Amino acid sequence: MAVENNVTVNSSRGADGNSYTTSVANDELTNNDFLRLMLEQLKMQDPTKPMDSEQMLTTQMQMSSINTNLETIKTMQYLADSFKQSNISNAATIIGKNIEDGNVGDNGVTKAYTVNSVETVDGEVILKARQILYIEDQVRDKDGNYVFYDVKGQILDENGKPTGKKVALEDPGRVIIDKDGNPVILDENNEIIEDSGYTVDGSTMPVYSDQLSAIPFSQVTKIF
Repeated sequence: MAVENNVTVNSSRGADGNSYTTSVANDELTNNDFLRLMLEQLKMQDPTKPMDSEQMLTTQMQMSSINTNLETIKTMQYLADSFKQSNISNAATIIGKNIEDGNVGDNGVTKAYTVNSVETVDGEVILKARQILYIEDQVRDKDGNYVFYDVKGQILDENGKPTGKKVALEDPGRVIIDKDGNPVILDENNEIIEDSGYTVDGSTMPVYSDQLSAIPFSQVTKIF
């Protein structure tokens, strides 16, 4: 047995005294290595029993085909890796933006999300996003500060506790406006508070789900 350039060659000597190669082993064997071994074997062959040239040519062609396939695999892997990096780079540009995935909620409206982050899972680009439950009209108090209220319209203090006042809502987040263009504010008995000093300025704010949704980037139908 001889080892050269990581190529292991096993040989044996025949009855005629000539040495014959019985096996060659190397995971990194190239076409040039094969040609070098074949030439070496030609020099050592028995002149009365020459090697089959057709078989040698077939073996060389098989070796060339294997090398070509290996190079093709490497190229395809490189392209696949580049495509993944391109996809995640493209997906990263929509972090902070709103998307739709074509699904419709129980209210019959297409679901919308705001993208928080991007990651790859088993080679697929996945967006982590929070669903926008509804759009809330912004209300200001008499001091000009924005008022926070829950889905029932209960006005909350800085600690998130109900104050006893309510913003009258037509739908979640949609404020009922009185004849003077001001929001209708109710007291704890659901009676309208006249001249409350509360106003709306036409601005809105999305209200999000507490849960993160995992959305394949390939399923995004709209970005806005």
